[in-house]
Amino acid sequence: MSDRLTVFKTYKLYVGGKFPRSESGRVYEVTDSKGKWLANAPLSSRKDARDAVVAARKAFGGWSGATAYNRGQVLYRVAEMLEGRKDQFVREVADAEGISKSKAAAQVDAAIDRWVWYAGWTDKIAQVVGGANPVAGPFFNLSTPEPTGVVAVVAPQKSSFLGLVSVIAPVIATGSTVVVIASEKSPLPALSLGEVLATSDVPGGVVNILTGRTAEIAAPLAAHQDVNAIDLTGADAEPARELEIAAADNLKRVLRPQPVDWSADPGTHRMTAFLETKTVWHPTGSLGASGSAY
Repeated sequence: MSDRLTVFKTYKLYVGGKFPRSESGRVYEVTDSKGKWLANAPLSSRKDARDAVVAARKAFGGWSGATAYNRGQVLYRVAEMLEGRKDQFVREVADAEGISKSKAAAQVDAAIDRWVWYAGWTDKIAQVVGGANPVAGPFFNLSTPEPTGVVAVVAPQKSSFLGLVSVIAPVIATGSTVVVIASEKSPLPALSLGEVLATSDVPGGVVNILTGRTAEIAAPLAAHQDVNAIDLTGADAEPARELEIAAADNLKRVLRPQPVDWSADPGTHRMTAFLETKTVWHPTGSLGASGSAY
């Protein structure tokens, strides 16, 4: 029996629900913690970043207009799909982060559970951050949360999958769309996540995944006039400061980098960070000659 050659996997970007190669045609080598070659990943260009923003904006109307219950169903479906490909992600996370298979399995399980957790929040966050306000006058005064729009995310550099899920899921759970720059050193779990999203119910363009040099891609996203917010979680202190200055040009919401234990309870702050509050006044009206109101 003759030896056969291994069929190596070609990793591609995930933009607009499709899998394009980088516009520049460039790739870079991804290695494990011991320097062993794992794959060639696409080296995204500024044009790729702009294309991802266009895709995210195009998807925003439909995604933000979907019911919260429907978004919850979609997020839960992602968890179902990940459960079926758990072995692949355990292997990729172990290689990417230089940890044992058992530790990688714990992280993958936590990431799947996090999708389920955020799926449960989609139709509940409005009750936490919105409500009826007491006012002096014959009015209903209601505050309701609305998604910010297109959010750029610099993913955690060291937590290639659990951290990645923890920054993507809260953005899309509340109705925004996202352009995420995956971990520069460990991008493969992110690119495989794109394959899962494409075969789940997530509409194309809701999540867009770029890989490459973080400094090269983050700058045009921070300055982009059609990006409404940016999460700088995976940026170092000095680049984060420069990106925040660039983001101020169109008054983007900015989530500054801070130490995070990705295994801890995530809370709600990553959802509320990218929500706007709309307040509506409505006259109560009156009923009958007696003037009684409702």
